Amino acid sequence: MLRTSLRRFRQIVRSRFLWIFILLVAGAIGYSLLKPKQSKDENTYVVTVTLGDIEENVTAQGKLEPKEFVDVGAQVTGQLQKIYVQIGDNVTAGQLLAQIDPRIYAAKVQADEANIKNLQAQLVGQQAQVVFSQQQYDRNRALIKTKGVSLQDYQNSEFTIKQATATAVSFQAQIEQVQSTLSGDKTNLGYTKIYAPLDSTVVDQKAREGQTLNANQQTPMILQLAKLDIMTVRAQVAEADVMRLRPDLAVYFTTLGSGERRWQGTVRQILPTPEVINNVVLYDVLVDVDNHDRQLMTGMSTQMFFVLGKAEQVPQIPVAALGPRVRNEDNQNGEAYQVKEVSEQGVQEKIIHIGLRTRRFAEIRDSIEVGTQLQVMARAEDKNNKKDKGNPRAGGPRL
Repeated sequence: MLRTSLRRFRQIVRSRFLWIFILLVAGAIGYSLLKPKQSKDENTYVVTVTLGDIEENVTAQGKLEPKEFVDVGAQVTGQLQKIYVQIGDNVTAGQLLAQIDPRIYAAKVQADEANIKNLQAQLVGQQAQVVFSQQQYDRNRALIKTKGVSLQDYQNSEFTIKQATATAVSFQAQIEQVQSTLSGDKTNLGYTKIYAPLDSTVVDQKAREGQTLNANQQTPMILQLAKLDIMTVRAQVAEADVMRLRPDLAVYFTTLGSGERRWQGTVRQILPTPEVINNVVLYDVLVDVDNHDRQLMTGMSTQMFFVLGKAEQVPQIPVAALGPRVRNEDNQNGEAYQVKEVSEQGVQEKIIHIGLRTRRFAEIRDSIEVGTQLQVMARAEDKNNKKDKGNPRAGGPRL
């Protein structure tokens, strides 16, 4: 009885193991049939040619600044009595901004005017002396012919007329000199009132009311004015990329906190003198942008995208799918590369030409169509980013 029970138990166990083995084999076969894209080589995977937008660009960091700005300073020394504007005020050209104590300069003007009046009075008296001396000389010249006067009296009268004339000329020169001084003092008196040089906005205040300004050594700054309707981005571009840029090149940029908004502009100027930071050579590229809505402010950081080329809804593949570059004598269709096409007949090598190329995707111009599958050698970064394979929207930068 015991032997019979053991025999039946062994048969049941063997039959269960047999069914488990059959199920495992069927599962493995089904799994292999349901994975048409899986390559036999575990170091490869398959991507598909898709339609999408692609944009080739150069990226850089930048800072915003007003395109036109001016530091308004004091041209004369004195106490700053009054500032008539505040930061953020819009001002017009010719508007009074500040007042420096004018009393010292007004006193100099009054002294110059009094000195001129004194010299003018002396000139009038001297001109009368010239007339009198001229009359004496004319009389003695007539009498000397008949020996009515001595030769000495005649010579004395001639000397007197010349001396009187020279003194009158001297008084006239002194008047002109004081008038020049008066003109300068009036100018300095005018400098005590400081006016706006252009239509702009007050963006900074560097002095306070009651402060004594010394303009003898350097020009003390009082206010900074700027036109905020047009801003300039000063972008720093690496030397490896700056040769790809040119004036009037289209640019867009974003700022921190701007969300989905992009600001559009064009390259105005590429400055020729570089700045070296930590042994990295950077060139300043200036980009102007409209700012009538006053959303952009001085000092904001920007992420710049200089658009070298752009194509919409074109066939594209990941750059990883490109094989070795092939020598191409005719570059009209772009650079030539070798790729591996996956079809029912197996893997075949093909030569394709590419157009625009980013760090992730390349535009396909010929030889393969949308939907074609290509074999790619797996790399470490590819394994970590398999979810991005064949994404048609990944051609441009994500903002």
